[in-house]
Amino acid sequence: MMNPQDVNLTNCDREPIHQLGRIQDFGALIAVNADWFVAHRSTNLEDILGAGRDLDIGARLSRIFAPAALEQLRSSAAALSFPDQVERIFGIALFEDGDLFDCALHTSGGNTVIEIERHVEGDLNRQLAVLRPIMNRLEKHAEVESLVAEAARQLRMALQIDRVMVYRFRDDLSGEVIAEAARDDLEKFHGLRYPRSDIPDQARALYVRNRFRIIADVEAQPVPIEPGVSIDGDPLDLSMSSLRAVSPIHIEYLKNMGVGASLSISIIIGGKLWGLFACHHYGPKLLPYSQRTAAELFSEYFSLTLDRTLARQIAERRERGREMHTKLMRDVAAGTPLSSSLPTIEPVIQQAIPHDGASIFVEDIYDARGAAPNEEEFRAIVPSLNAAATSRILASDAIADRLPRAVRFADRAVGALIIPVSRTPRDYLVLWRKPLQQTVTWAGNPEKPVETGPNGARLTPRKSFEAWQETVEGRAEKWTSAEVEIAEGLRVTLLEIILRLTDEAVTERARAQQQQELLIAELNHRVRNILNLIRGLINQSKGEARDIEGFVEIVAGRVRSLASAHDNITKGNWSHAPFSELIETEINAYIAAQNDRLELTGPEAMIAPEAYTVMALVMHEMITNSAKYGSLSDQTGTLEIDVSRDDDAGLCVDWRERGGPPVKPPQRRGFGSTIIDRSIPHELGGTAEISYRLEGVEARFCIPARYVEWRARDGRDGPVDPQAAPSRTPANDLPESVLLVEDSMIIALDAEDCLRELGVEKVEVESSVAAALDALGKSTPALAILDYNLGKENSEPIARKLKELGVPFWLATGYGEMQDRLEELGAAGLLTKPYGKDELREILGSAAAG
Repeated sequence: MMNPQDVNLTNCDREPIHQLGRIQDFGALIAVNADWFVAHRSTNLEDILGAGRDLDIGARLSRIFAPAALEQLRSSAAALSFPDQVERIFGIALFEDGDLFDCALHTSGGNTVIEIERHVEGDLNRQLAVLRPIMNRLEKHAEVESLVAEAARQLRMALQIDRVMVYRFRDDLSGEVIAEAARDDLEKFHGLRYPRSDIPDQARALYVRNRFRIIADVEAQPVPIEPGVSIDGDPLDLSMSSLRAVSPIHIEYLKNMGVGASLSISIIIGGKLWGLFACHHYGPKLLPYSQRTAAELFSEYFSLTLDRTLARQIAERRERGREMHTKLMRDVAAGTPLSSSLPTIEPVIQQAIPHDGASIFVEDIYDARGAAPNEEEFRAIVPSLNAAATSRILASDAIADRLPRAVRFADRAVGALIIPVSRTPRDYLVLWRKPLQQTVTWAGNPEKPVETGPNGARLTPRKSFEAWQETVEGRAEKWTSAEVEIAEGLRVTLLEIILRLTDEAVTERARAQQQQELLIAELNHRVRNILNLIRGLINQSKGEARDIEGFVEIVAGRVRSLASAHDNITKGNWSHAPFSELIETEINAYIAAQNDRLELTGPEAMIAPEAYTVMALVMHEMITNSAKYGSLSDQTGTLEIDVSRDDDAGLCVDWRERGGPPVKPPQRRGFGSTIIDRSIPHELGGTAEISYRLEGVEARFCIPARYVEWRARDGRDGPVDPQAAPSRTPANDLPESVLLVEDSMIIALDAEDCLRELGVEKVEVESSVAAALDALGKSTPALAILDYNLGKENSEPIARKLKELGVPFWLATGYGEMQDRLEELGAAGLLTKPYGKDELREILGSAAAG
C-alpha cells in the first residue's frame, strides 16, 4: 500500500494511459499481425459490425470481410510508411450486403490496428465544404488574440458543441484559457489558469503524436480488448487510436466539472505543443468520424495560420531589434564611453523592452536610471554575476532568489534582465522591473488533494472549479521569450559599440600621438630656428655697441621686434598678419601721439608667417635708425610709408623720410645695415634698395606674391593712429612696492632690475602660488605682476587674493588668448612676453593714472 507521504503529482505522470486495454463503445477494434491474422479484438465487434459478424483470435479477416474491402484495407495498410501515420477510409462496404463503415488504420508494434465506426452518409463532403469559409475568416486576423478568439467561435459553430476554449501552455507548463466561445448560460473560464499537473506529461506527449482526442460519453462503459496482453506479454499500444478509453481519474475530473463529453484538438507549432482546443459538451456528444477528421484538418490549418502569425510577430520583433541596433549605433556619439551613454541608449531600449530602471557597469564605472540599485548595492552583487556563465543573459522575475544580496534593493527592483557585454573585465547592462503584487486566478485550488480510502492513498481530481485567487508578492512581471531574444540582439549591438569605440579610441590615440609627434617636431624646428636667430642677433649685434648697456638695448629691441611679430602671426593661428600692425607696433615707442609724423598709405597687405618675421626685423632696423639719425630723431621730421601692389601681386613698400637732420651715409657697415640690405633678397627672394639722400633716407622693399594676401584697409589710407607712447612716471607717483611672481629666475631678475631702474623701491619676487600667498599674508603690495603659468600650477589663486585685497595686477603670459579672461580674473591688463623696461614703464604709468 502507498503511504500518503509517498503520493505526489508524478503518480499521474506514471499512469499508462496509452495501454489501458479498453476502447470507447462507439467503435470496434481489430489488430492483425503481418499475415493478417487477428491478434487482438474488442469485445463489441457484433455490436458495431452486426449480428453474426464476429472474429476469433487467430482468425483471418477474409472469413467475414468482402474481398474488395479486404483489398482496400491491405492497400491502405501498405501506405503506412512513417511512424504515427493514420490512414482513413470513409464509406467502405466491409460486407457483401453494402453496409458502409469508416475505418482508420495505423501500426502498433508488429500489428496493424483497424478501428471501425458506422458511416454517416454524405457527412464528409458537408464537413469539408464548411472548412473553406472558416479558413477565409481566420485569414483576416493578424493578431494572436483576435485569431484565437475567432477560431474558438468558428469551431464551436462547426461542431455544435456547448463550449470551446483555446488553452495555451505557459513557460512553466501551466495552462491559461486565452479565448472562449460558450453557451450564454454557462460559467465562463476565460482567463483562468490551470496547474501543470492537470495535464500529465505522458498526455502532453500523446497530444503531440495524436492531435485529436474524443470522449463521446463520460457515463459509457469502456469495452475490453482481448487478449489484454499478447503472447509475448505486451499490452496493445493505443497511442494513435481514436477509440482509446479514458483514464478513470480523467473521467472523474470531467464529471466533477459536469462535462458529459469532450474533445481536445492539439495546436502544434514547430513540432511542439503550443496549446489545445478544449471542447466540452454537457451531455453525450458523438461526432462522426468525418466531422472529427474535418476538425483535425481545421486544427492543422489553424496551426499553420497561427505559426505564420507568430512568425510575423517574431519578424516584427527582429525588425524592432534592428531598429534599436541602428538607433544605438547612430545615437551613441563616437568617442563617448559606453558608461556615459545610458541617458542616450536607455530610451531607445525602452521602446523594445519595457522596464522600470536600468544600470550600466562598464570599465568599473557605474551609472543608473529609474528604479535601480545604487552603486554600493550593485557592486555587492557583481561578484555573484561574475561567477555566472560567460556571455549568457540572465532573466529573472525575482533576482533575490538567485542573488541573495539583491534583497537589499528588493523594494525598488526585483525583476532583472542581466546582459553581459564583455568578458574581461565583466561589464553589464541590467534592465530592472519593479515588484508587483500579482493575483493569479486559478480554476480551483491548484494543489491536488490526496485522499486515503479503503484501497489506500490516491490522488483525486479537483472537485471545485470556482475561481481561486492566489496573491504573489516579491516578483516582477516576467520577461517574455521575445524580450529575452531582443536582449540577445542588444548584447551583440553593445559589443559592437564597445568594439567600435575601442577601435576609434585606438585610432584617435594613434592620430593624437602622430599629431603630437608632428607638433613636437615642428615646435623643435621653430624653437631651434628662433634660438639660432637670437644667437645670430647677439653675435652680430656686439660689434655695433660701444658698451654693455648699448648692446643690451640693441639686442632687446631686435628680440622685442621678433616677439611682436610672433604675437601678430599667432593671433590667427600662425596665419597671415597685417603689415600695418607691424608698423604700428614698431613706431609706437617713438612718435607718441604725434600721429601726423607718420603717413601710411595704400592697401592692406597680409604677410605670411615665414615672411612676417623677416619684414619685422627690417622695419625695426629702419625705424630704429630713423629714430637715432633720421626724420624721427627730432620733433619735426616725418615718415611716409606707401604700400603698393606690383604687377605680379607682390608687395612693395616705399620708404621716405623728410624734415629731419641732413643725412650722412653710414661710415661703416654694421649688422643692422646687413639686415636691411640682405634679409629680404636672401630669405624671401625679394629686393631691397636704400638711398641715403641728403634730405632724407629713401628705400624700396619688395617681396614676392606668394607671401602676400591683399585686403582693404577699411578706408585707413591716411596716417596711422598709433597708441600713445608710455609716459614717464613721476617718481612720487611710483608704487611703493611691487609683487613679482615669476617661475623663471632669469626673467624674474631682469624684470626686478627694470622695476628698480624705473624707481620702484621694493620689489618682492616669488616663484610659486604658496610663496606668493604667504607674502600677501604678511604685507600688501601696491601693484603686482603675475606670470600666469607657474610650471605645474597657475596663478589664479593669487589673482583671486589680489582681487579680494583690491590690489591692481597685470598678467604676464606668452599666450594671446588670455586677453579674453582679464575681466573674469580681475586683471588690470595683459603683459605679453617677452617684455622689458618700456612695457613695465607703461604699467607703472597706468597704475599711477588709475
